Amino acid sequence: MTTHERYKRMYEHRDADRVPVIENPWAATIERWRREGLPENVPFTEYFDLDPIDCIFIDNSPRYEWRLVEETDAYTIVTSNWGVTLRNWKHAASTPEYIDFKIKDRETWAEASARMEPSRDRINWEWLRKDYPEWRRRGHWVCAEIWFGFDTTHSRVLATDTTLVAFLEDPEWMRDVFARQLETSLAMLDMLWAEGYHFDELRWPDDMGYKGTQFFSLGVYRDLIKPFQKRAIEWAHARGVWTSLHSCGNINPFVPEFVEIGLDALNPLEVKAGMDPLRIRKNFPSLPLIGGMDVRVLSTNNRDIVRRELEAKIPILKHNGFVLHTDHSVPDTVDYDTYRFFVDEGLRLGAL
Repeated sequence: MTTHERYKRMYEHRDADRVPVIENPWAATIERWRREGLPENVPFTEYFDLDPIDCIFIDNSPRYEWRLVEETDAYTIVTSNWGVTLRNWKHAASTPEYIDFKIKDRETWAEASARMEPSRDRINWEWLRKDYPEWRRRGHWVCAEIWFGFDTTHSRVLATDTTLVAFLEDPEWMRDVFARQLETSLAMLDMLWAEGYHFDELRWPDDMGYKGTQFFSLGVYRDLIKPFQKRAIEWAHARGVWTSLHSCGNINPFVPEFVEIGLDALNPLEVKAGMDPLRIRKNFPSLPLIGGMDVRVLSTNNRDIVRRELEAKIPILKHNGFVLHTDHSVPDTVDYDTYRFFVDEGLRLGAL
């Protein structure tokens, strides 16, 4: 079966030949695997027989000038199109270090917002004309990814403390930020749709938790985040598109809310933060799950422990909407042979 056929059946709660398998290792992990046997110039997804997912990305930023500030053997410091100065590490599995933010208050936000008008030149039409037909010919799953909400705001737009204080002291400002992010994105998705570039899934990242708890209360979620997620889901469902939310950390209190607004799939189900895919499946059987394989288990590089993790979860999850995926980006503590075993064993157990 093609990836498109597998993914469609996954969302429809129907069995395919096997569960889909996807992954997101850190760049440093790929570097390690290249040293240990992963061939050069071969995409890891192709080599490990993972399912090909192609994503359409759009730019909803203020389009400030991207600028390289400093580069060493260990890192680069850049200023992004959101005006954020950040350090990216070259050979370490790590999120960026956020150094400074151009947008700091209502006044600087107003300036940025005025630069976020949707326009055709925010979409790479030449790339789509070249690659989109091939994605469809090969039976790939095609998604569109947009950025809005808490995680986008506290990393791409404002500092974390500025965002969380504004949640309580100036919620109308936050509603304006989220509305601008989302409506700019949806306007450009409308442009794509009108040109015939249809996609199967709308996904967005919004990490709303960390280890053991959430960044904000359930009440704040319902007041400030949920209405915009609902809007995105309604847009997608009106066009027959599935929806998927990526949210790291412990977000257990929010899961019933996701089901209520019609979310179609949840990822990555971070076990070390307190997410239990088996419990979620039991309590919310209508919600397809993407992930939930504890990456700490892979980091043991012990095949017996990895096998037990897979055997405990896959047979229970695989029949009602499930994609095999770790619960976080694979770190460079996982060796090549361990990941090869994880995929091979996962494919065996995930056969339907």
